[in-house]
Amino acid sequence: MPVIAVLGAGGWGTALAATLAEKSFPVRLWARRREFAAELTETRENKAYLPGVMIPPAVGISADLERILFGAEMVVLSVPSQVLRGVLSLAVPLLPPHAILVNTAKGLEVDSLLRLSEVMLQELPPAFSSRVAVLSGPSHAEEVARHQPTAVVVAALAPAVAAYVQEVFMGPYLRVYTNPDLVGVELGGALKNVVALAVGMAEGLGLGDNSKAALITRGLAEITRLGIRLGANPHTFAGLTGIGDLVVTCTSRHSRNRRAGIALGRGKALPDVLSEIGMVVEGVATTRAACELANRLGVEMPIARQVNDVLFAGQAPEVGVANLMQREKTAEIEDLFL
Repeated sequence: MPVIAVLGAGGWGTALAATLAEKSFPVRLWARRREFAAELTETRENKAYLPGVMIPPAVGISADLERILFGAEMVVLSVPSQVLRGVLSLAVPLLPPHAILVNTAKGLEVDSLLRLSEVMLQELPPAFSSRVAVLSGPSHAEEVARHQPTAVVVAALAPAVAAYVQEVFMGPYLRVYTNPDLVGVELGGALKNVVALAVGMAEGLGLGDNSKAALITRGLAEITRLGIRLGANPHTFAGLTGIGDLVVTCTSRHSRNRRAGIALGRGKALPDVLSEIGMVVEGVATTRAACELANRLGVEMPIARQVNDVLFAGQAPEVGVANLMQREKTAEIEDLFL
């Protein structure tokens, strides 16, 4: 059985480590802070990020990155998108030469506007370029860890790598599909967080189901437009990392982006919202990156732009709603590709 290293002891990293250990894989979980690693080892419960779920005894836990990576045949990256590059810089000198790397974070790097697989390819030696994969789809850690049936998708530059990752992660409660469209899979997973912030704001403002349905639907149109411009297959956005991820993130009580949007819609300031949630809200940084990328490429993303103005320009959420409703009239289907 291949040794699997999971880097990142947040909710998703912990859930994946437990899921893989239940399949009898030797799993090691890396926590950046030594005191946190010691707490997880002693209690076998991630009370901060995944309370109520026991970590199987087979999961070895440490803050020693060299120990975690030694002999690992697969490395699962479950760290926030904006720290991925830094973690990779620490890990690269310690990586076994034939390891497969699977990223599970969803976002765009703010400074470079790159997708996360592109960040990985920049940081990794060229020999690893064919062994990079991405796991995405509608998958809250709270439900995966409690054996709620879940379907996700894996994409990779090399089809054989995607098929191997599929085989490793596939289980009684986790169904894994493959998709050759790495660009679309990553963009769908990243940009749905922006739409979830918008839907949360609508809910916080007291708006109804009509408003939220409009935001989800037109949000999908924005994601598809940017995806097509970057070379994605438009059919990808009708799948798990498009509609699937969008629906779950915009409607679930587990969604940090939705919760943040609700609080913003109720008039709370962004720093206070992030402090209250206490975990990374990926959509905040991704909104800024997506808008800058759309500006660079000449792609219309009106919902993302209004969310960006609420987050970073002091605009009231209700003004954003008015701005969207008063846009110049257009046609639905043609607008999808403009």
